[in-house]
Amino acid sequence: MNLLLINPNTSTSVTDRIAGVARAAAAPSTEIRAVTARTGAPYIATRAEAVLGAASVLELLADHANGADAVIIGAFADPGLGAARELLRVPVVGMAEAAMLTACMLGRRFAIVTFSVSLEPWYWECVEYNGLARRCAGVFCLDEPFSGIDDVADEKAARLVELCGRAVAAGADVCILGGAPLAGLAAQVADQVPVPLLDGVAAAVRQAETLAVLGPRKATAGSFRRPAPKPMTGLSPALRRLFEEG
Repeated sequence: MNLLLINPNTSTSVTDRIAGVARAAAAPSTEIRAVTARTGAPYIATRAEAVLGAASVLELLADHANGADAVIIGAFADPGLGAARELLRVPVVGMAEAAMLTACMLGRRFAIVTFSVSLEPWYWECVEYNGLARRCAGVFCLDEPFSGIDDVADEKAARLVELCGRAVAAGADVCILGGAPLAGLAAQVADQVPVPLLDGVAAAVRQAETLAVLGPRKATAGSFRRPAPKPMTGLSPALRRLFEEG
């Protein structure tokens, strides 16, 4: 099985991090191909940056999705997920979506725990988009500076564990560590959190593998049916074909 893992952030160090977690979570026969956005933000934290990330997702799909059995969007809150589902004939899984739906199988209410308050509005909108607001006990964010995106997981590990404790006290049955830069941390600190602690990358890999094995047909009706072909202007040849071939 071949999974394409797209990092809509421009940080290759984040790509390396999520790719390592993905390969550790995947079945032995699964190959992970990880690619990084060429333009945009080093890590997506706002709605505006997410729009740029979504455009990068489509560009990377056009260039790399051929031969993939499923695609994973490796940024929390899943920029470009709906658009990718419209255009591709294989399953597309979002990192946040996979984590939240997995959490719903482990408890009644989940919480998202992350490293920056700037992420909170966007993460809440992702929860609401997925129809899970009533299952979410909250988005819990650290409100303090960090040295850099490459080191935030290690630097803030103890504080994030404390924040998970607050989430549990607020009614969370499951905690999710939100944000690609935190990939891999859940496995390191899970024994310090009194409820299940989920890693979005690991959840997305397993969900993508399951969907690829199930092999659902591409919808020809409903809101995610493939759009009718339309001539496009100013796009790369590969991306233009993705829109125009139908």
